[in-house]
Amino acid sequence: MSGIDAQTVAAALEDHRAADIPPRLKAALDIVHKLTLRPEELGPEDIDAAMEAGLDERAIQEAMYVCFAFNVIDRLADAFDFPIQEPSHQRRTAAFLWRFGYRGGALPP
Repeated sequence: MSGIDAQTVAAALEDHRAADIPPRLKAALDIVHKLTLRPEELGPEDIDAAMEAGLDERAIQEAMYVCFAFNVIDRLADAFDFPIQEPSHQRRTAAFLWRFGYRGGALPP
């Protein structure tokens, strides 16, 4: 997983601000966290902080696109009471996404 071990991933999921992860990833997660939980508070200062941490405009946009997609999917899954997949299916899906990535044909390059 891009050189990040499972323990680091678990720590980042628990509290990305306290986790030992690269500053760029921490900045992207700051934006995603705020965009998910308090979108009305996201402002230019958040983008400036992310850019100071080393993210460029494209990286910030990509983080926001992925955040948007997952938030829509999560809300639809909750609304339609989608079943949670078995762990083995989750691992296969994760492996597929890791290998082929998220290719959104409608998203700008």
